[in-house]
Amino acid sequence: MRRTRFDTWHCSIARTVDLAGDWWTPLVMREAFYGARRFEEFQQRLGLSRNVLTQRLERLVEEDMLDRVPYQERPVRHEYRLTEKGRDFFTVLAAMIRWGDRWLSDPNGPPIELHDRATGRPIDIEVVDARTGRPVDVRQIVATPGPGLPDDLAKLLRERMQ
Repeated sequence: MRRTRFDTWHCSIARTVDLAGDWWTPLVMREAFYGARRFEEFQQRLGLSRNVLTQRLERLVEEDMLDRVPYQERPVRHEYRLTEKGRDFFTVLAAMIRWGDRWLSDPNGPPIELHDRATGRPIDIEVVDARTGRPVDVRQIVATPGPGLPDDLAKLLRERMQ
């Protein structure tokens, strides 16, 4: 079965889903954030087949989320390191962690806690407006056309908002 592509849609959510919307890609990225570097580490931690893992890692390298870097010459072996774009993806996973901890967590509490490396204190994830520092509340937000939306779609959005 062929999957629907969203990479050309005029929607940041659709484009992100196109990249990370399968079951395994966010989990591969999670393991990269938790320190996995080598193919065997990803495979052992996730328990997925070699071919699926190979496909996901190749796509993440193509999309500049991970760099594939040789660490051994004979035989040649590679490890995967987060790029700047890949590190920035943590904000997506952090939002998923926050939501999952609130709505899907075990009665005993969340399975993982994030702590500040410098202080050792737990981190409470919250999505905030970078300009004001205030928590984002969907009830206080309205979507308006941005500069990357084609004129015909911007017109439709404005009409919906009236």
